[in-house]
Amino acid sequence: MPESSEESTSVSNTRIPHIVRPSSPASSDAESDREVIEPDEDLLNTLPNDVEDIDLVQLRIRSIPALNLSRFTKLQNLCLRENLIQEIEGLDEVGPHLHDIDLYDNQISVIGNLGPEEGESVWTNLENLDLSFNKIRRIRHVSHLKNLRNLYFVQNKISKIENLDGLTNLVNLELGANRLRELENLDSLTGLIQLWIGKNKITRLQNLSALKNLKILSIQANRIVKLENLDELEALEELYVSHNGIEKIEGLDENKNLRILDISNNRVQRLENLKHLGNLEELWASNNKLESFEEIEEQLKDISTLETVYFEGNPLQLKDRVTYRNKVRLHLGAGLRQIDATYITESQAGIQ
Repeated sequence: MPESSEESTSVSNTRIPHIVRPSSPASSDAESDREVIEPDEDLLNTLPNDVEDIDLVQLRIRSIPALNLSRFTKLQNLCLRENLIQEIEGLDEVGPHLHDIDLYDNQISVIGNLGPEEGESVWTNLENLDLSFNKIRRIRHVSHLKNLRNLYFVQNKISKIENLDGLTNLVNLELGANRLRELENLDSLTGLIQLWIGKNKITRLQNLSALKNLKILSIQANRIVKLENLDELEALEELYVSHNGIEKIEGLDENKNLRILDISNNRVQRLENLKHLGNLEELWASNNKLESFEEIEEQLKDISTLETVYFEGNPLQLKDRVTYRNKVRLHLGAGLRQIDATYITESQAGIQ
């Protein structure tokens, strides 16, 4: 199962026209043609004062103050992706109006200058902040942004989850591809719906009990060896734990709302403890050590919602490549729509 937005994040679904110079990296690969924005230049001097969206991508911008944003008093969405910005600054006057700040893929190492942290914050409209693909080592200076809903820190150098207290409106937190070793300090994020934390060094599922509203947990490519401490995540609908060291399917007794379970690329030897998951739609279990078609039938046949299964790369497929698909289909019945990457045709579905 793909890691989804952990590899590509966006703070706004609104289509904003890009402002790209003919000599920018977006249109030329020659280093000599790429132009660095000087402090006395104003890329935005043709835009009206009441513009709401500004999107400057791949322009080698180094300085936010050089853009003279202060005149845009109605600015809501600011996208400065793929530039050379090292510091967050120059947003004091437009900050209170901003809904989205996208600084994906720059050179920022320290978070700061996102409004006053003491007293009542004036940055009450900021809902989306994307600082992915930077050089950030610590999460700091964001806890005063009380109305944040989406916060992205993908592909940084963060080694600890911290300083998120009070972000009770946060629904989506992305921390994939960092240096985290522990799940911690999440208790105040009671509104969280999605937690993406793949490609770290986390060894245990723990400290999640406060996340009563969590629907998506992605913790792929870590060092998890046991499914545990998920009992209180009764709202959980999607669980992605592929590319870990899990040997047994267990600990899902209370997760009866699960629709998608991805346990691919682990060390699971038996298909078990799944038949109570009456809402399961997709099971991804490729590249494990499963051998028994009888276990597939026992655990999954009575789940009427199940449409997709992945078992390729297991001994039950590798030892019987010719009849493998037919056996899976016959053991699971007519409701199945997809086996591995191949859809079941109507003619195949009719064969019993």
